[in-house]
Amino acid sequence: MNALLVSALWGVIMMFSGIAIKQTAVLRYLAIAGVIVLLGLNTAEMQGWQLLGIDTTGMLQFDAYALLLNTILLASLLVYLLLSGSAMERIGNNLSDYLALLFFIGAGMMMVTAFESLLILFLGIEIITIPLYILTGSDKKNLKSNEASLKYFLLGAFSSGILLMGITLVYGARGSFALSGVADTIRVSSSLMVAGMLLLMIAMAFKVSAAPFHFWTPDVYDGAPTVFTSFMATVVKVAVFAAFIRLFDRSFALQFNAWQWWVAVLAALTLFVGNITAVFQQSVKRMLSYSSIAQAGFMLLAVFAMNTMAKEGLLLYAASYSLATIGIFAVLSRMKDYSFEAFNGMASRYPWVAAALAIFFLSLAGIPLTGGFMAKFYMIKAALGQSLWLALFALLMAAVSIYYYFKVIQAMYFKPMAQSDPISFDKGFTGMLLGVAALVIVLGVFPEWLIGCLYF
Repeated sequence: MNALLVSALWGVIMMFSGIAIKQTAVLRYLAIAGVIVLLGLNTAEMQGWQLLGIDTTGMLQFDAYALLLNTILLASLLVYLLLSGSAMERIGNNLSDYLALLFFIGAGMMMVTAFESLLILFLGIEIITIPLYILTGSDKKNLKSNEASLKYFLLGAFSSGILLMGITLVYGARGSFALSGVADTIRVSSSLMVAGMLLLMIAMAFKVSAAPFHFWTPDVYDGAPTVFTSFMATVVKVAVFAAFIRLFDRSFALQFNAWQWWVAVLAALTLFVGNITAVFQQSVKRMLSYSSIAQAGFMLLAVFAMNTMAKEGLLLYAASYSLATIGIFAVLSRMKDYSFEAFNGMASRYPWVAAALAIFFLSLAGIPLTGGFMAKFYMIKAALGQSLWLALFALLMAAVSIYYYFKVIQAMYFKPMAQSDPISFDKGFTGMLLGVAALVIVLGVFPEWLIGCLYF
């Protein structure tokens, strides 16, 4: 609760600081300081200390799992600002507004990780998505950005209507918005309850870009400014998955058999569509857009299994996937050409940047000694206890993903240098990139350091 309140307040501070502060670097440092404060407050709450004692019974419950997820999200946001904060300055003259929207989104993310009422879920989702419509269309001179924003707004509004309708049907079935009341009031699945549950599943599948509700993702991610695509594909996606897990674990546990196989079909279809379409892309940015769909398929395995290993695996997946993808997009945001050919010979010109990128792509592909390998291991093992065919299919799709991730590594290390404009990678940026890459390896070698925090 500490971090949620201060995040909303810091967003207001960032919004008005643009009037008094004209130096973009100062605004960026102020935002970084704000995220560090949020991390400190969230960590303090994990130790039992609260800034303000507000009774949120029936609305929000910041348990150990929610607080640890918030820590991962805030840490990812900090890495995002450190690596990509300067790239926001090149989009327009509204840096303070962009940073303010990030903090408002942060408040929404902390609502959806800890909601105890379906009304809070709806409010949290809307607080996240409405600023994203603005950030997607922030490059006003770019027609693709404007088109992506309009498409995202129209389809997002449609999915929000489905979400609200699902909440209405669930309320009609049990007479309460609270998650805690389900186990006491619903013993047998009524048709009204199942209909509401399916509508909620469809709405959440749209928000996390699960197939067949993924059709907005490639165009929106490709059209949005690269620096904001990074944020949408990582921190936001993980936060909505946390809501997905909480919703079905706390609200529909008794209806497990009614929805589990629907999630299995969603996961299998998402893995297939995301990986197969990524193979044929000619742009690294668009390939990563489809890759994010495939990664959503793996995270859906946690919703399918809904056991202890699945929840632990989601924590590891949230950290490793976010760090690797933020690092890749940080490099992309400094490039003008997003084709695979633009990476040709990068290892000879920028060896340390290429090494960090290689680690990030290896992690996304699930190669051992990286965080991505352990995350996929946890997800597949969690699914194995429920469905052998789904676990084997996920393993096959992980093998397919190696092909398109390794295309970039092959271009960097085994193809002649591309004749293109030199890219600016200063020592500070390179050092931070290598630090993030080292953290991805640490997560792969010592995953218990993260997961163990859940049981302290």
